[in-house]
Amino acid sequence: MLLLTGRVRRSAKKLVWFFLICCSCASAQTRLEEGGHELQVWTGGGHSVPGGTSDTSLWNIGLRYGWILTTPHGPGFLKGRFEYALDVIPAFLVFQPANTSYGAGFNPFDLKWNFATRGSIVPYAELSGGFLVTNHNVPIGTNDVNFTPSAGVGAHFLREKYNFSVELRYMHISNAGLASPNPGLNTLQVRLGLGKFLSGKH
Repeated sequence: MLLLTGRVRRSAKKLVWFFLICCSCASAQTRLEEGGHELQVWTGGGHSVPGGTSDTSLWNIGLRYGWILTTPHGPGFLKGRFEYALDVIPAFLVFQPANTSYGAGFNPFDLKWNFATRGSIVPYAELSGGFLVTNHNVPIGTNDVNFTPSAGVGAHFLREKYNFSVELRYMHISNAGLASPNPGLNTLQVRLGLGKFLSGKH
């Protein structure tokens, strides 16, 4: 377990450093635009909420790459840009009463709506889905492969070179019938991100 923990931490550090180097080499872009891309490193943590397994906490760290697909459209205050993104999660820890599970995940499905604003704060809402593989069953007595649908609301705070984000996310973790029983795990998380929007113009 200690060996696995060390490997997860080393892998996470390498990916974060690789991401930061890529950001520093890319051209700065503080605004969202059609054809642009989002690069972000994020970390989040939270606790279980009613509706599934209780007394469980989690922490994760991930890297995101997104494609901004549209110009602003929509009525009134709902006007925004549509983005599709992928998340790689090299470190995912689940703190259970009986053990701490270490794992990694991948979210190939993230639909994000960035509301169109004129200021430096860009609110957003998103739906995502992926999977998680751990070294112990999550929840205990179920399965070590789970699916992770989630929904989040947050905001980007645009700066001259980078942007910061703060987000509240609801995540459901369950094996979707791969094993029985399947009580599932519902969590409420706070996620913080550091990233950059890159221009699609060359």
